[in-house]
Amino acid sequence: MTECSGGRAASGPTFRELFTPKLATVLREGYGLAALRADFLAGITVAVVALPLSMAIAIASGSTPERGLLAAIVGGFLVSALGGSRFQIGGPAGAFIVLVAAAGQRHGLDGLLLATAMAGVMLAAAGFLRLGTYVKYIPYPVTVGFTSGIAVIIFASQVRDLFGLSFLGPEPGELVPKLFALADAAGTVNVAAFALAAGTIALIVLVKRWRPHWPAMLIAVAAAAIATTLLALPVETIGSRFGSIPAGIPIPQLPVISLELARAVLPDAFAFALLGAIESLLSAVVADGMTGRRHRSNSELVAQGVANVASAAFGALPVTGNIARTATNVRAGARGPVAGMLHSVFLLVFLLVAAPLASHIPLAALAGVLAMVAWTMAERHAFVGLLRASRGDAVVLLATFGLTIFRDLATGIFVGFALGTLLFLHRMAQSISVEAMPLVADDAPDGEGRVPYDGAQASRRDVLVVRVSGAFFFGAAAAIGAALDRVAERPRTLILDFAAVPFLDSTAARTIGQTATRLTRNGAQLIVTGASADVCRVLLANGVGPPDAKLAASIEAALAASTG
Repeated sequence: MTECSGGRAASGPTFRELFTPKLATVLREGYGLAALRADFLAGITVAVVALPLSMAIAIASGSTPERGLLAAIVGGFLVSALGGSRFQIGGPAGAFIVLVAAAGQRHGLDGLLLATAMAGVMLAAAGFLRLGTYVKYIPYPVTVGFTSGIAVIIFASQVRDLFGLSFLGPEPGELVPKLFALADAAGTVNVAAFALAAGTIALIVLVKRWRPHWPAMLIAVAAAAIATTLLALPVETIGSRFGSIPAGIPIPQLPVISLELARAVLPDAFAFALLGAIESLLSAVVADGMTGRRHRSNSELVAQGVANVASAAFGALPVTGNIARTATNVRAGARGPVAGMLHSVFLLVFLLVAAPLASHIPLAALAGVLAMVAWTMAERHAFVGLLRASRGDAVVLLATFGLTIFRDLATGIFVGFALGTLLFLHRMAQSISVEAMPLVADDAPDGEGRVPYDGAQASRRDVLVVRVSGAFFFGAAAAIGAALDRVAERPRTLILDFAAVPFLDSTAARTIGQTATRLTRNGAQLIVTGASADVCRVLLANGVGPPDAKLAASIEAALAASTG
């Protein structure tokens, strides 16, 4: 007797369902003038937000402002055109500042561009291997931990420009040496720079409070640039530090490729890919929550991969989906990916027509913009809530946060994920239950918690039914095995009811096989009932079946087939 209660497993989604860009879906559904008008307005709105952010992120990353704009233009266009989300906005992200700055310091521009291209290949490969489904399993404390850690590092990186400090040497990249260097330079505060930064922050806060639909960051940066020019303030500007921004886009070319350089930048490329996957899919999930739509995670990773390879070819920064700009896109009334594509077109128009104006923007104002970005990223309420939630969540959160700040982002994510996984396994192992269910005749009083059977078999006391509830996996195998050992000596027929077991792995199946062998040696038998098709498959694959064990669809069928 080999019977299972479950049916045949459903087939998974097709290749077309997984990788068709949302742009194709939107166009196939019908795209009219009203939708184009809505996407046009949303694209302008997002471009206004992305303009100062893209330059600020590039400067904070140790690069030049035009590389941030190019990332938003080239990468942002491809993310929207090829991606699996209707509303995703791609471009340089604040979360990348730490990684990009470190990679640029270690390997120079050639190494940074090669790492970006390699990350793109990794992301595309992850998408085609259908790994996008698994990125969402990053524990929430890990996400909050590394996001808050990045926010702290971003703010620390902007203190120099916020106060207009002057360093005798290059600014250290690591947090602790940076703090000592900032303390040593405390006597060089530029009052005008600090006033501009404070005014920028105050204006952003006021505009967001009184006119939330206005582009607060662009208004604040423009006001700071006008004040700097009219008052001839003695502060650093984009023009004084970087020169004028080129009014055009470069000819695409492959990054410098060598085996030695590729080996050197491999850890950076992997960190870019990992953070890019997490950020882009989190952003897509946020858009889904705001609109009720569903994104295609693997298609999104492929698009992110292509966008990063193209961004590197144009000499730009790494690209990922951005939560703030994507949310702005949704709130602005976007209908589909065309809005994101138009946002890139509008940024291109600015680069071609108005790039010289950007040279008047004071760096203190951009530092104020990034200080606001860091404040938003910090997720203060979520951080405090997780500290209070449970000891396990607090440990995962603090480990990720601390390692992100004092070590590096990749280490923080890996250690946090490992701790979160161990915590989850411990909780799952504790949640599984084993309950002996004695038989009772149908007409017997107080039959609660027992298995009813035909009263004609009332003389049978050699059958024991044990119900297992919960995921049965390696974390719980030892405890379940010990419990079964205690009852395996008693009955001539042991019925294991797996109706409430949604999952079983090979370690658990081996435990059941050992129990079946022990029962067979004692002249008894084991019958597994209620197992789903997937659980049955794992049991049979691990040798749990005739002659040592039988599989039955129900307890009733097992009782009828049991020998007493």
